[in-house]
Amino acid sequence: MRRHIIIVRLFQLGIFLSLMLFGYTHLHKPLASWRSEALVVVIAQDSTLSDEEFSKQLAQQFAEHLSIPLKIILVPAEQLETTLRQHRAHFSASGFRLDQKNSGLLLGPGYLTAVQQVAFNQNQDAPRHLNDLAGKRIAVIAGSNHEKALIALKEQIPELKWESRSTETVEDLLKEVAQGSLDYTIANHEQISQMLNYYENLAVAFDIGKSSKLAWAFPSDADNDLITETEQFFAEITKNGELNKLLDRYYGHNDRLAPLDAAAFIEQTSKILPKYRALFEKAGKTINEDWRLIAAMAYQESRWDPLATSFTNVRGMMMLTEATADQMKVTNRLDSRESIMAGAKYLELIKSQLPPQVEEPERTWMALSAYNQGQGHLEDARVLTQRKGGNANTWVDVKKWLPSLNNPVYFEKLKHGYARGGEAVIFVENIRAYYDMLSRLTGEAANAAPHDYQLVSTRDKPAFSLRMPHKAKALPGNESTASAYSLSK
Repeated sequence: MRRHIIIVRLFQLGIFLSLMLFGYTHLHKPLASWRSEALVVVIAQDSTLSDEEFSKQLAQQFAEHLSIPLKIILVPAEQLETTLRQHRAHFSASGFRLDQKNSGLLLGPGYLTAVQQVAFNQNQDAPRHLNDLAGKRIAVIAGSNHEKALIALKEQIPELKWESRSTETVEDLLKEVAQGSLDYTIANHEQISQMLNYYENLAVAFDIGKSSKLAWAFPSDADNDLITETEQFFAEITKNGELNKLLDRYYGHNDRLAPLDAAAFIEQTSKILPKYRALFEKAGKTINEDWRLIAAMAYQESRWDPLATSFTNVRGMMMLTEATADQMKVTNRLDSRESIMAGAKYLELIKSQLPPQVEEPERTWMALSAYNQGQGHLEDARVLTQRKGGNANTWVDVKKWLPSLNNPVYFEKLKHGYARGGEAVIFVENIRAYYDMLSRLTGEAANAAPHDYQLVSTRDKPAFSLRMPHKAKALPGNESTASAYSLSK
């Protein structure tokens, strides 16, 4: 009888384990090879918008390098490792720090240097030492690199405590610090720099640990060929400048504005901008451009003052020279309507005259520099960039050499001579920062012109989603694939 009971129990246990196994395999369907269907990439959704979009763009370029479709899964940072270990993604494009222990994962080449910092509210006493963090209200994103830094720090400071947030973003936590509901949070330099434009009372107390490279993470049993392709990809984009170009696109203008400049801009967007917004929108529709870019230009030029006049007699909302006003058939440079429309059309004209190999968003940034210093001087800067081994079609390389146009060692050997190239760089980078802020402050603009490109991302409309891949193609058996990119949460 006892033997019979044991046999029945074993039979029941076998059925139970079979059901468990069936349920697990049903919920976690084995991931197809990256060669056969699509490259599946996981990205953290609780970082900053720039981090998320940079990771997507980099993954997209890798998929194009492999000539295969891409699928992106967005998860909280605390689920990145689990997603990889359960083989629901081929790798994580949200970077893991190379100096942090990540058991069971393989890390690829480092691509971005990150330093983790303590952010605090300047209206409160600043922490001076790591021990000052104990007993304070601290929150970080659950499972993030920042929480891992605190876990390591707790070995030195056992009384250190913090909240692990799973439903917020790094931006949310920095906002809480600025508003006083948190004492501190941990974020990297780029994340804090970006939010300083919105909260002038935010500041950095000190770094936590040393700087480290971020790298893609793979399961411990990842395909060796995929690892090899990753190494080749990063070697290639490092050599051809594409990596620097992407880094500049998402992080290059973060440190541009002083806190007081950013605060003044935010104040003016509610006080002065409404009066002229309709004019900016009309100009944007006329040249098929986002009105907020034109508004950012006007703010950089005149602080939205229609009567602005410089000592060189450059005048009006868009600070037009007499020659430009005549060229654009402006009768009164101090008329806001005429000035805004002429400035927008002049920018459009410059863009149309740039070489076709200069693509967006580089085309816009270079056109803005030519708006400031003239097309001839931009061309000189591109020639100088090429002479120095840089890419004359990328803003990140050209802006390195623009300031050299005031150096006789260089300008005496160039066609158009001396120019204040450094001013052009400041002009463009400030506009990029103002445009980024305006895009966030105004949200999705109903009157923005449609494009096949977008210069900055918003939560509702990421620039990445508008980037049409030109290399990726459907694999054999998947010819009906409509797009090389898909996104699932």
